[in-house]
Amino acid sequence: MAELLNQYNEDSIRSLDWREHIRLRPGMYIGKLGDGSSVDDGIYVLVKEVVDNCIDEFAMGQGKRIELKIAEGEVSVRDYGRGIPLGKVVDVVSKINTGAKYDSKAFQKSVGLNGVGTKAVNALSKYFKVASFREGRTKVAEFEQGILTKEHKETDTTMANGTMVVFRPDDTVFRNYHFLHEYLENQVWNYCFLNAGLQINFNGRNYISKNGLLDLLTRKTNAESLRYPIIHLKGDDIEVAVTHNGDYGEDIYSFVNGQHTTQGGTHHGAFREAYVKAIRDFYKKDYDASDVRQSICAAVAVKVQEPVFESQTKTKLGSQYVFEGGPSMKSFIGDFLNKELNNFLHKNPAIADALKKRIEQSERERKELSGIRKLANERAKKANLHNKKLRDCRIHFNDDVPAKNKEEFQQKKWESTVFITEGDSASGSITKSRNVESQAVFSLRGKPLNCYGLTKKVVYENEEFNLLQHALNIEEGLDGLRYNNIVIATDADVDGMHIRLLIMTFFLQFFPDLVRGNHIYILQTPLFRVRNKQKTIYCYSDEERQRAIHEIGSKAEITRFKGLGEISPEEFARFIGDDIRKDPVLISQDTQIQKLLEYYMGKNTPARQVFIIDNLRVEKDLAEELGVELAEA
Repeated sequence: MAELLNQYNEDSIRSLDWREHIRLRPGMYIGKLGDGSSVDDGIYVLVKEVVDNCIDEFAMGQGKRIELKIAEGEVSVRDYGRGIPLGKVVDVVSKINTGAKYDSKAFQKSVGLNGVGTKAVNALSKYFKVASFREGRTKVAEFEQGILTKEHKETDTTMANGTMVVFRPDDTVFRNYHFLHEYLENQVWNYCFLNAGLQINFNGRNYISKNGLLDLLTRKTNAESLRYPIIHLKGDDIEVAVTHNGDYGEDIYSFVNGQHTTQGGTHHGAFREAYVKAIRDFYKKDYDASDVRQSICAAVAVKVQEPVFESQTKTKLGSQYVFEGGPSMKSFIGDFLNKELNNFLHKNPAIADALKKRIEQSERERKELSGIRKLANERAKKANLHNKKLRDCRIHFNDDVPAKNKEEFQQKKWESTVFITEGDSASGSITKSRNVESQAVFSLRGKPLNCYGLTKKVVYENEEFNLLQHALNIEEGLDGLRYNNIVIATDADVDGMHIRLLIMTFFLQFFPDLVRGNHIYILQTPLFRVRNKQKTIYCYSDEERQRAIHEIGSKAEITRFKGLGEISPEEFARFIGDDIRKDPVLISQDTQIQKLLEYYMGKNTPARQVFIIDNLRVEKDLAEELGVELAEA
């Protein structure tokens, strides 16, 4: 047997066609798969790949409207550009490395350059249809899992020029997938902000931006919390918007050729450095970089000729130059800010003064923390040697990707997860059933402190918060974040809900970037187990329990799980593996975090009392809803 396994001959060599390779190695083309609960899951990349082609048409001055419909797992995208040349409709979506974007004259600064995007969508779709409308003629082709099933003949049409793509992701690849409206809407808004004048109709609602990145920051911030009006600067192939608010951390959105680079890249790093230098030069003072960038909210968009990304998903820019033989990214952004930001601040002394005061406030706060931070970090280093709170994993989100097995390692980085649990029993169940490669466990001791209204000093004074901060490696920002997914795993009872709120308050108060970056989740665990000798069904709601009883029959054995500690490690492995159910913690773009925390976590205000009374559901009401008779006392 060993000899057979070790044989390496002509029969070992296999050639895959384009669709087989994409389906075998989807991570190379769309990143991680996922079920739609994470913003970077593959189903959103599929949508983006199709819409990107429409955006490139708009950038070339062809078509000012895009129609996007997503319902019941099916996606439809229609643009009003030039339309795919009819003789190439099949080739463009089914022949790898086929497209117009190799010709830089046709698409000077487009996003999709590799001739891969729509082919990946096609190969990973259960059903895929493409239709081109061009000069009164149309051509339609239909596919299943990338295989051409029907090529329609060219016919006459009265439809306006453009392209329509309809697809349904393959549920054998994207298991239990679902689209979250919040993620899609944010994606649509970003397209509009980066392409002023473009109109996108998403599920019947029109989205449009007139002021580009100024509109983006207006939507991402709250006017009441800003220290000064948003600074908006535009130049050739670059646009910047920047302001400061009262939150902790940095909130910087970076874009290349209309693509949201969620993992940053050369332009993101160049902006962070260039902004600090421009501020130092203007005020003629050597401010600490962390003080300049503390509480910053900014957006930077650049246009690059033939950009180089670090992966096919295009979430991190690798280009060192704006165009071949042109300036470096660092000098391009640096020169722009040195000139334009300097001019703006000279012309607006009131804003310059407000900005200076915000930087100096950050400086004071940092110095006040320096003493206690040093002591806390020393304690944390000692605790980390024997940190019983953290059962770590082997692969982390901030690890460097090795040259070999890049795709597999990248997938595990995306999957890197830390479960924040309460109590030893729950921690024990997860620890025994977790994947030690990519899943860690951090155990809390009882209820954490309600930190609403407190300063960051408490993060260092409270041992548990300090150890959590170090476990996540977020003291200096998110660049070193060790886990892509931070999952709060508490019991589904009153105490568990309270602990969940307290942990969320901690992140929203001191590390809001984690929430905005879609790193925080709530673990769903089953409330019921319904089974007989032949079948076991785990239920996450009473509705699911009722369906399971109907399916299994009247002799079903029903178990109600009251806490995570009651679930055996063998069972728990099913709930934190491939079929994990987790709800993202989302905040809408117009939410004021401090007002939100004040309402839910502050003093017991009359408004909150009224809310509780109006939404109170008593046992009798619930019984009537569920059709259950209550026993007489």
